[in-house]
This record gives sequence, structure tokens and C-alpha cells, in this order.
Amino acid sequence: MTFDVITIFPEFFASILEHGLLKRARVGGQATIRLRDLRDFTDDRHRTVDDRPFGGGPGMVFKPEPVFRAVRAVHAESGPGPVVLLSPQGRLLDQALAERLALHAHVTLICGRYEGVDERVAAHLATEEISIGDYVLSGGELPAAVLMECVTRLVPGVLGNEESSRQESFSPSADGRAGMSGAGVLDCPHYTRPVKFEDLTVPEILLSGNHEEIRRWRRRQALEKTWRMRPDLVARAALDDQDQRMLAEIQRIG
Repeated sequence: MTFDVITIFPEFFASILEHGLLKRARVGGQATIRLRDLRDFTDDRHRTVDDRPFGGGPGMVFKPEPVFRAVRAVHAESGPGPVVLLSPQGRLLDQALAERLALHAHVTLICGRYEGVDERVAAHLATEEISIGDYVLSGGELPAAVLMECVTRLVPGVLGNEESSRQESFSPSADGRAGMSGAGVLDCPHYTRPVKFEDLTVPEILLSGNHEEIRRWRRRQALEKTWRMRPDLVARAALDDQDQRMLAEIQRIG
């Protein structure tokens, strides 16, 4: 998996790429991340990437020429692939979108800044416009880092345990049914040693050794957490008959 990141602040990514999952994927050869300084694709001595918006208004807007040049240079070197503009106006990043991007060998990310990017970039160059939430950030660098981690963890070989990605929140189970978590619901609670900490103890069911009962308990906990914290997910979650019965009981008890 290769990411080409077009940004005016390539140094922003120095720490992010040297820690955690992205570093592991780079060192292991599962991911290549190339930082492209947008100013390298300007043609004036001031390396100008922005200008005032036509029609007036506050702020500055990225000019189209350097962005088009940067993407064309990337494609000339690496071949075509999705071109993602990180923007507050974009589609919200979710697991399904990350899984679709993970199917591609190469993705180009454009990190917007200032008041925005010339609309010709969004309309005629970008194949995807993606946001990480309904709020405004100063630029697309943080969203680009979030997207890269979200997609990279889906690349085979990146996670030490491939089962981990299948059992995470928002991920479908391996057979397409509702799993321990997955299927569009939040993850279940997790506990580890010690069994007792101060006056707080691990639920006895997790110590029972009864794997089927543990599975049912975890599923119920995941459904209850989702219903209480993210009810919007429940309406579109892939729930089987057993899930529906559990959820009805949870809602009845309140």
C-alpha cells in the first residue's frame, strides 16, 4: 500500500510516521508513505500556493495549478489511483470507506489548508472528498494521518493478529454475521489482571471458562453500549434474531 501525501507541512508527519502502527507498516514493507511538498510544484520565486478568493471574503484559497501538477507528477511516477481531498465538506470517513480504499495499491491524499481549495480540484481532480468529522480543523494533515492509520491497519500483515481487525467495532465478522463485536456495533468491555483492583472486580462470567456464555455476555454488553452511547448505529447494524432479542430485553429493562 502506497500513500502519496500532498501538503505544505511535510514536517508535520515526522513524529506520526516514527511511532505505532504506521511505523510498523513502513518498516515491515506493507506500507510506503511519501510526502510531497506542494510548494515544490509552484512556478514563482515565492513558491505561492494560495490566493484571495474571487468574489471577496475572508481567508485564502489553494490555487489549482500546483495541486494539479502535484497529482499528475504522482500519477506519472506511480500510476493512477484514488485521489482523496481531505475537507470538512467531504463524506464522513467510516469503516466501509476505509475498507474500500484498502483495496487499492496506491492512494493520493491532498491536505487542504486556509479557507479551502479551488473548487476545480474537488470537482475535476479528486475522486473522493473525505472528512473525519463534523467540525473544522486548520488543515488536512491530521485527517490524512487518521485516514492512513485507519486504512493501513486493514492491509494484510500489518496487525500482529489478523483476527483483531475482524472483531473491532464497526467491522463485520468474518462470516458476515454479527460477531463478538463488529457488524456495526461498538466493542464489548475488556478486562485483564488483576481480578480485583481496590473494590473493583472482573465480572465472574469472564473467569468461568464457558466460552459460549462468555461470547453471549460480550455480545450483550456490546449491544447495550451501542444502544446507550451510539443509538444511531443500532438502526443500521447487521443484527441477527438473537441480537434482536437481546436488544429488546436491554431496551425493556432500560
